[in-house]
Amino acid sequence: MSTNRPASTFPAHIAQFSSENLVLGAGVAIFHIASARVVICRAEERGRQYYFLPKGRRDAGEESGRGAEREGYEESGYRNRLLPLPIKHRQPQAHPRVENPPMFAEPVWMQFMPMRQGTIQYVLYWYIAETLPPDLEKELETKAGEAYKPPPSFPTDLTLRDRMKQEPEGYEPVHHEGTGVDEEEQEYESFLVPIEEAVLKLGTKGVMADVILKGWKGIQDRLAVEASLYSEDSAQPH
Repeated sequence: MSTNRPASTFPAHIAQFSSENLVLGAGVAIFHIASARVVICRAEERGRQYYFLPKGRRDAGEESGRGAEREGYEESGYRNRLLPLPIKHRQPQAHPRVENPPMFAEPVWMQFMPMRQGTIQYVLYWYIAETLPPDLEKELETKAGEAYKPPPSFPTDLTLRDRMKQEPEGYEPVHHEGTGVDEEEQEYESFLVPIEEAVLKLGTKGVMADVILKGWKGIQDRLAVEASLYSEDSAQPH
């Protein structure tokens, strides 16, 4: 797997943007942990196919993490929920602080992307999520045309090992058809592919491949932390 991973861009210049010149968005890497696969999307532009992770603008009044989950569902057809991981970040913990290694669903990357000849600033946050277990798929089932139902947050007392046990052996996450909200999104295709294949298809330009690599490492780190805390074997998903 490629070791040419992107670096943070410094220095970051001081800037300010009025609301009419600012767009906030979010994207997501959606993992099926038990099979070590991740969701990628495919589209075609001017006769050329390209791969990407689902992303888009958050709705007014919507929190960025929730927007990432929704965009992941709309563009890929896979329901998902953010996955708390022991990934390094700079956000302070709420008081009182927990003693065990903290798990949070914080963004793993952020991008600035100018729009409309530089008159609008797009700020995009990248998150890590997982596909949903069968019981939640049934609970959130909707008919065509009904409003999107956000999933409940990942339970704080649920380990990844126990989460994987919620699926029967060989379970294939549900792929929903027709979830795109416009004609362009309706044309998107999506696939659950092995981690290395996803990284190769996304390429080394941009940060999407690294979102996957950071997410998968965070998942393995969480498994190791839980194994240590609960005196279990540190076996990884295969």
